[in-house]
Amino acid sequence: MPEFPLPAARPPRVAITPPRALLAILAVATLAGCASAPPAPAARSAAVAHATEAAPVATPCPKDIAAIARCLSGQDTAGAYYLIAVPTQWNQHLVLHAHGGPTLGTPKAERSVEDLERWQIMVRAGYAWAGSTFRQGGVEVRAAAEDTERLRQIFVQHVAQPRRTILHGQSWGASVAAKGAEMFQRTADGKRPYDAVLLTSGVLAGGTRSYDFRTDLRVVYQYLCNNHPRPTEAQYPLHIGLPADAAMTQADLAARLNECLGLNKPAAERTPEQQRKVKTIVDVIRIPASSIQGHMNWATFLFRDVVQHRTGGASPFGNMGVVYKGSADDAALNAGVLRYRADPQAVARFAADTDPTGRIPVPVLTVKGVDDPTAFVELDAQFKATMERGGSAARLVQTFTQHNTHSYLSDPTYPTLMNALLRWVDEGAKPTPEGIASACAAQEARYGKGCAFLPAYVPAPLGSRVYERQRP
Repeated sequence: MPEFPLPAARPPRVAITPPRALLAILAVATLAGCASAPPAPAARSAAVAHATEAAPVATPCPKDIAAIARCLSGQDTAGAYYLIAVPTQWNQHLVLHAHGGPTLGTPKAERSVEDLERWQIMVRAGYAWAGSTFRQGGVEVRAAAEDTERLRQIFVQHVAQPRRTILHGQSWGASVAAKGAEMFQRTADGKRPYDAVLLTSGVLAGGTRSYDFRTDLRVVYQYLCNNHPRPTEAQYPLHIGLPADAAMTQADLAARLNECLGLNKPAAERTPEQQRKVKTIVDVIRIPASSIQGHMNWATFLFRDVVQHRTGGASPFGNMGVVYKGSADDAALNAGVLRYRADPQAVARFAADTDPTGRIPVPVLTVKGVDDPTAFVELDAQFKATMERGGSAARLVQTFTQHNTHSYLSDPTYPTLMNALLRWVDEGAKPTPEGIASACAAQEARYGKGCAFLPAYVPAPLGSRVYERQRP
């Protein structure tokens, strides 16, 4: 993408050098973070493999599957809660589920109940289902992958040995599943822990690329609204999300967004100025107005979690070199937005935890709604390139649907994909998007309408949706 010519009289504001006091704090935080850096994958794998886990206990199933399944629950040795459902008419296959989000704060057992309620289609289709809350909130992919593998071991030791185990990742959990499939390739007896991987509505470009547009949203919003932070409040680099001690809540942030953009009102009831600003964000950041609030939450609270707890106090996010387009005055916008450089060490730490390598030894099937407002369809183009670089291109099949939702597509979609994966594993019959689309129609008689596969669809490169930028 060519550089945007900036007027000499209005050079871009660059906020990349924090005050000395902040530099000292960041230096101490960085050293502390390095001292507690996560162990190498081999060490982590061994820790999971040698843990001794208590047996789960019987627990009531969610009401919608109570008549067709038995449920078990527990808390593992790392502190993660989990829930298991085994249908009465079990087909001997296990779906090991990595949930989306991530949420912040201490995990609660209720999270797995909510996940099972959402994914009850798997149980209704005859699959056993197991899902972990993960041991902690926030963005830590390897730890979540460990928790998921620990749950697989609990199932095998205390419930049953499934004939096939499919690792399923949804949304952010797709990155957990992809990383887990890379980390755990053999069990102690030399077998594959996972027979195949299903990635649905996935955030699949890794942390160092998947969240770039949220950095862009944060700086463009501040250029337009200048209330996060307000001029009267302590200033801080926007790419850290929030200062560690900031007391802002999601309700506080929503109030500021409503003040500037009127997001709590129908579009027709917003002032002309609010409509103009919303349109600028939609056109420049290329997201629907309905998702501005959610992405701003991410760019505020999740960014703080990443910086404070995952990358040693420095930010892996930046927007240097970005040329923003689509506003009424792009020259003014590019001259006026704050600019930040991603810290090289923070990027390296974040990449090691969140970026897939594409070295997955088993079949991988993905699905994404082409109008997904949360995880852009172009992320899947980046994942395909990653799988090609990792030598796994032949083990990847990508499918796309006409859906414009993120969290759940439709009931017949998922059994169709599971059937295709199992045929691939058992018979060597690699699926095609055309075959999956045809097979889905046959599932509607049992699971209801909802098939919307687009066999010919090919996503554009990620750079066509998210601005290119300078990287360390």
